[in-house]
Amino acid sequence: MIVESPTKARKIAPYLGKDYVVEASVGHIRDLPRGAADVPAKYKGESWARLGVNVDHDFEPLYVVSPEKKGKVAELKSLLKDADELFLATDPDREGEAIAWHLLETLKPKIPVRRMVFHEITEPAIRAAAEDTRELDTDLVDAQETRRILDRLYGYEVSPVLWKKVMPKLSAGPRPVGGHSRHRPA
Repeated sequence: MIVESPTKARKIAPYLGKDYVVEASVGHIRDLPRGAADVPAKYKGESWARLGVNVDHDFEPLYVVSPEKKGKVAELKSLLKDADELFLATDPDREGEAIAWHLLETLKPKIPVRRMVFHEITEPAIRAAAEDTRELDTDLVDAQETRRILDRLYGYEVSPVLWKKVMPKLSAGPRPVGGHSRHRPA
């Protein structure tokens, strides 16, 4: 089973028993490239590679495993070799669904995969969720991907203008949880 946070993994593992291995992805394992160094060699000559979004080909994103997550991906792949099935138990929201999809795309498991969602971390809730799995919600994955592409295309271009004209380090990207930015003018 893969969850997002190590704390959640430690809390859930005893509820499921020794037949389960519960690991954390520690958030997203793939994203658009952060800079030129992250762009795979075969794309470096492409005009769109800097942004990681091919605007001439249906806004196709180029996802790369984050350098700091390569070890985690190798660890998860190794654990899958001894697994009978994989539960993707990331958060039941847009980001969690995208993390589950990226795990599926990156790990390429050769065993059955089940999408597990729960809304509380109690033994009855976890056991019930393990019994009542569902398919990956591709609409949520598409929504997160669209938001990420828009953030990259417009945030990358607009943020430098905001820094120059309005306030240093002001971002045109997503706001922190709660909707307030400490850089936002009063």
